[in-house]
Amino acid sequence: MSPEQTSLGAPLALYVHWPFCVSKCPYCDFNSHVREAVDQQAWRDALLADLAYEAERLPGRRLASIFFGGGTPSLMPPATVAAIIDAATAAWPAEPGIEITLEANPSSVEAARFADLAAAGVNRVSLGLQALDDQALAFLGRAHGVDEGLAALATAQRHFGRVSFDLIYARPGQGLDAWEAELDRALGFGTEHLSLYQLTIEPGTRFATLAAKGQLTLPDEDLAADLWETTQARTATAGLPLYEVSNHARPGAESRHNLTYWRYRDYAGVGPGAHGRREGIATFRRKKPENWLAAVARNGHGAESEVALAPAERVTEALVMGLRMREGIDLARVAALGGTTIDHVVDLKAVERLATQGLVSHDGDRLALTPAGMPLLDAVLREVARG
Repeated sequence: MSPEQTSLGAPLALYVHWPFCVSKCPYCDFNSHVREAVDQQAWRDALLADLAYEAERLPGRRLASIFFGGGTPSLMPPATVAAIIDAATAAWPAEPGIEITLEANPSSVEAARFADLAAAGVNRVSLGLQALDDQALAFLGRAHGVDEGLAALATAQRHFGRVSFDLIYARPGQGLDAWEAELDRALGFGTEHLSLYQLTIEPGTRFATLAAKGQLTLPDEDLAADLWETTQARTATAGLPLYEVSNHARPGAESRHNLTYWRYRDYAGVGPGAHGRREGIATFRRKKPENWLAAVARNGHGAESEVALAPAERVTEALVMGLRMREGIDLARVAALGGTTIDHVVDLKAVERLATQGLVSHDGDRLALTPAGMPLLDAVLREVARG
């Protein structure tokens, strides 16, 4: 039986991209844009059309999760969110306990919409707090301050059953003691999930320009490693252990939508720049908002490309995504995606060498990074991946 046949009938995830933000953060390389005005009716109609196009190509599936990402989807009118949820669950019957997540900025203006977003069907929110220090927030280009952000968090916890928030650490000048205090404060708010990212300099961002001029320097490797280790220790002690390289959750509170990506399952992607994986086909939407909107008006969808992935490409993607998780990967399943054998997927001698170094665990068909190996993900992949 082919991998495509085995995916038929498996639960599906839906990603919806809202590309607009109030301002562009200097570290952000996401497909986000600032516009003076947005024709809300036109965008609602276009997103529904793009969704209908995907639904026609993925019949007979059940829907496990919806994720509104961006950009800043908390700027979407709640009526648009409700219309998309209704259309999605009409196209694909919802799994019991479907997870519906929306990313939100923690501003007072957007927090005022939380009740209406919850009424629209959103049951999980992911807040971009990013820091619990006003000076750091200003450095990161955030429009909110700590007090406003924490007020939004409290509002989110009143209206949504599941709440997560993001923090960015390993910032310039941030020492270990300061991060420990900030992280301990974050853990004290009692959310079920935290996304904790070490600051990276992405090409094309304002931070990349500053770094090239020598005006921005990140912590050195030794300090970055210490920050990583204390993060793992403190989150585990608080009951939110790492389950993916940058994500921590109470057992059972992991992001089910993101697990779809990391476990290399099918997901539909609609909206500008959205990616999807549709039964072995990689889909990609036009990236610039105006180009995507024009394509939907012209073609009934915003797709720029739909490419059947070669077996070797699917193997590589499954490896790259799956080894991000603490649970690791089933090598037999990954090999089946490529119609090959395990020894053609990974270099087993390299696996055993890394296992003796304490960087990976290899038990039968299961391969996973250890806590020591997790921050060395890219290096491990270079060592073990075939091709």
